[in-house]
Amino acid sequence: MELKLLNAQGQADGTTPAPETLFGREYNEALVHQIVVAYQANARQGTRAQKDRTTVKHSTRKPWRQKGTGRARAGMSSSPIWRGGGRTFPNSPDENFTQKVNKKMYRAGMTSILSRLARDGRIAVVDELSVDSPKTKPLAQKLKAMGLESVLIITEAVDENLYLASRNLKNVMVVEPRYADPLSLIHYKNVVVTKPAIAKLEEMWG
Repeated sequence: MELKLLNAQGQADGTTPAPETLFGREYNEALVHQIVVAYQANARQGTRAQKDRTTVKHSTRKPWRQKGTGRARAGMSSSPIWRGGGRTFPNSPDENFTQKVNKKMYRAGMTSILSRLARDGRIAVVDELSVDSPKTKPLAQKLKAMGLESVLIITEAVDENLYLASRNLKNVMVVEPRYADPLSLIHYKNVVVTKPAIAKLEEMWG
């Protein structure tokens, strides 16, 4: 497998060999869907809470007498069928949304995503990516010159200048290989990986 190589100016500078274990896998849509859904589910806090008829703050007084009014009988205004009443089956804050994904499945899913990105030409390799100062403008200009508007940058180690320069850019994310997640790989239009980061990815998922 050959990946597009970019020079310091962002121009195509030939190709570079890439490990087949990372970029040569068949695309498995069902597996990719499963690990993305699991990732999103595991990111949920699960702290939402609603009130049932016993916890909602209402009087327990009977709104009107049982018979003779012509209206439907009612016991208290906190009834679930009343506006402002409690929920019949409220969400509790101790819900557990976590989904387990086997390590082999996760590795296979991530390499499947990388392989698809490589086939679609959405992934490129650079020798290194760094900025001299923690300023947003130089990095924005550099990425614009490279033709990258929405990009996930994976570097072996995120230095402070690159982190500070990129954090205020809307469609730019800089991560180390261990923090690359399936949702970000799919979300961003382009992925730029440094050569040392590819070695790390191969070590993790190869």
